[in-house]
Parts: sequence; structure tokens; C-alpha cells
Amino acid sequence: MSFTNKFAIIIILLLYVPGVVQASEWTQEIEVYILASSIEGDAGIGRAEVGDVDVDFSDILEVLKIAGMVHYEIYQESGWGLILDYGFMDLRDDISGPRDGVADFKVRQAVFQADVMYRVPLADGTLDYLGGIRWWDNDLEAQLDPSLLPGSLSADSKEDWVDIFVGARWSQSINNEWSYVLRGDVGGFGLEADFTASISGGFKYMLTETLVLDMQYKATWVDYEDGAEGEPGYFSYNTVTHGPIVGLIYKFK
Repeated sequence: MSFTNKFAIIIILLLYVPGVVQASEWTQEIEVYILASSIEGDAGIGRAEVGDVDVDFSDILEVLKIAGMVHYEIYQESGWGLILDYGFMDLRDDISGPRDGVADFKVRQAVFQADVMYRVPLADGTLDYLGGIRWWDNDLEAQLDPSLLPGSLSADSKEDWVDIFVGARWSQSINNEWSYVLRGDVGGFGLEADFTASISGGFKYMLTETLVLDMQYKATWVDYEDGAEGEPGYFSYNTVTHGPIVGLIYKFK
């Protein structure tokens, strides 16, 4: 059985066993959001060192083909819950500027995240203990300078991997309408990526009893390497994706 399948079974057991032991009411929320992201770092594909990856939000807007971001949470009065988050960007046109003989660079990045949560009350807020997986699904393509690698005009790679992480989220009320939230996690631990981490923080405003405006800033790091440097199957991706988030949350039971 693969690691992903084993972890999925653990998530199901952790989430539903407490519900069998103690019947509790479920609360759910779903959010559609926009992450005005920038990507910074470096990457390598096969024998080509792509070098710096520096794509700011204005570049992404120019070359963005399609994107989607959605967030879902479900939790019990008992404190147990599950958080799912998925976002992807498909940049199909050329992005000029990387060094070391690479003329153009294309990227499609998708990240799926699943957290098991246990919530405890804390003053006028809550503290959520988190543990989960982060699945990366990346396609990279570099157009090369023939003078650097004669006979090779392009290099591309499709890589996906799963990291584990642990973290926490603190939510605190300011008044009847406003609250703030701070979340962080760290993982990787050499299982697949050497390192991964995420941090976010910001404010939420209750528009109605069921609709909430979400305004945060988020950054996600990853340091992943596969294969031997300089060989055809080599892939490296050491980046941070960061930017402000604006979303609309719908709460229901």
C-alpha cells in the first residue's frame, strides 16, 4: 500500500472515530478565493539549470491560462475536523528572463492540502492543532539556448510528490464582526521534499451569519530535488509562492 493510501486511511479514522464515540453536530464552510501570487526561487530540469524563477503577479496575469482556488472545512462540536484546500495556476505562454542559457520558462503548479484538525477553545478564540499532507503537482518547461546545450532546444519535466506537515492555527475575535487568524506549519522531513512550510495571517469580516469576507497574506515554501544533477531525469524546485488572499466564505450545517 502506498504512503498516500495509508495516510488517507489515517485521516478517515481520526476524523470519523470520534464521531462514532460521541455524536456531535457538524459545521461546514466552503471558500472560493483569489491568491495574487508571486513565485520566487530556483529550479533545474535534466542537464539544464534553469536558475532563478522570479515571476511576480503582473507577469502571472499576462501569461495566465487558467487558475482555480477552493477551500473546504468540516468540524464537529467534539473538536475534530478536516480541512481541504486546492489551488492551481497554468501559465501557458512564455515567461522571459531566467539566466544561464534559458530563453523562456513555463510552469503549471498545483497544490492540494489535507489537514486533520483538533480544535480547543482559547479565550475569545480557538486554537487548532493540525497535521496533514501537501501534494505538489508541477509541470516545468524550459526553452534552451542551443549554444549552451548543442542539439537540445528544450527541456521539460512533470513531477508530483507528497509531503507531511504539522502545524497550528489561532483564531481570535476582535468584535462581533471582525476577527484575525494566524496559521503556520512545517514539514517535509526528507520523506520526499527536504523542506516545506506555510504561513498565513490576516482578518475576517462577517458580512452576514453565513457569509464571511476573508483577507489574508500567505506564503508556501518547498525545497524538492529528484535524481542526479546534470542527468536527464534530474528535477529540482526550490521556491516560495506568496501573495495576498481575498476570498468569500459560505458557512452551513
